[in-house]
Amino acid sequence: MKLETLPRAPAQPTVRARRWRKPVIGALVLALAGGGYMYTQSRNKPDPAKAADAGPVAKKDEGPKIDVYELGKNDIAAVHAGELALNLPLSGSLMPLAQATVKSKVSGLVVDADLREGTTVAAGQVLARLDQADQRARLAQQQAALDEANARLALATKNNANSEALLKQKYISQQSVDVTANSVELARASVKSAQAMVDLARIAMNDTVIKAPLAGVISKRHVQAGEKLSPDMPVYTIVNLKQLTLEAQVPASEIPRVKVGQEVQFKVDGYPGRAFGGKVARINPTTEAGSRSLLVYINVNNGDNALSGGMFAKGSITTQKSAMSPLVPMTALRKDKNADVVYKVEGGKIVSQPVTVGMRNEDDGMVAITTGLAKGATVIVAKLDGVKPGQKVKLPEAATAVATTVAAKG
Repeated sequence: MKLETLPRAPAQPTVRARRWRKPVIGALVLALAGGGYMYTQSRNKPDPAKAADAGPVAKKDEGPKIDVYELGKNDIAAVHAGELALNLPLSGSLMPLAQATVKSKVSGLVVDADLREGTTVAAGQVLARLDQADQRARLAQQQAALDEANARLALATKNNANSEALLKQKYISQQSVDVTANSVELARASVKSAQAMVDLARIAMNDTVIKAPLAGVISKRHVQAGEKLSPDMPVYTIVNLKQLTLEAQVPASEIPRVKVGQEVQFKVDGYPGRAFGGKVARINPTTEAGSRSLLVYINVNNGDNALSGGMFAKGSITTQKSAMSPLVPMTALRKDKNADVVYKVEGGKIVSQPVTVGMRNEDDGMVAITTGLAKGATVIVAKLDGVKPGQKVKLPEAATAVATTVAAKG
């Protein structure tokens, strides 16, 4: 048996892993990147001399620096002096303070009643006349009764004198004299009664002439000529428009603010551009049923007769008033460490000026300054970002002229 030896396989070359290539390539990349960055920074770096001339470079997050801030006319206000008032709104109707409905005191036929509504009459002026025939007859009757009573008195007086003479001669008794004296007293009483009846008849005849009890304007004529009047029937209604009363309802919660003598300003339809005034005269002590409001009565002078009774008025009561002091808008007030300040423009710069605040009027948006601010000063009323004390500002020309005028008037 022959054993054959197989030939050996050709030897394969041994492959070594080149592990050193990756670190070397990475180092080369980092070196190139670093060199490029240094080159770029060297090109972007400013010249020190030029940087010194250009000054400090502003940061990217800061806006452009403003050396002088120009203010608008709505950003500022000129301080003016005045009185600040707190008002309480009210409304109501105007009523004549003095008015009268003239009534007949006697019965009679109207013979004259020619005055019409709207006619101005004086106190004591004749308004109407009644037929006097009946009253004249009654007066004559009562006068005759008076004459009869006087005659009886004369007879009783004469009889009493004779009785006293007979008593002295002791022809009659004292009792007889007393009877005649009593007759004299009764006759005197009858005369007085008859005289009173005459006076009443004369008054009744005078009452047939109806006169105005006060000066004013006729607002209503109730009778016509030819009508028959009875006692207490209305003849004319007269109102005096020189003095009016404004009857206004005020909520009970606001009544503590209302005092007698407080001033009232109001307007009425028909006079849109005119304001009328008055003063609180009286306050009703009880509330109106269903409204929980109290009536306040305000006296109004109406010398020119512009106002009429029944007009609706709308206005306000001045419940509180400050003394004459500088006034500024409430938007000008700021807080600095819990203290009230305003930003005042002085010498072209903003100055933080501490102030003492007085009365405030929320409705008008104004506040009185008791100390710290003078009339004519210019204050900032707008909330402007970036405007701080020490900032240079420029005022509009119109605002400068107004502030100068206000200061000059002070």
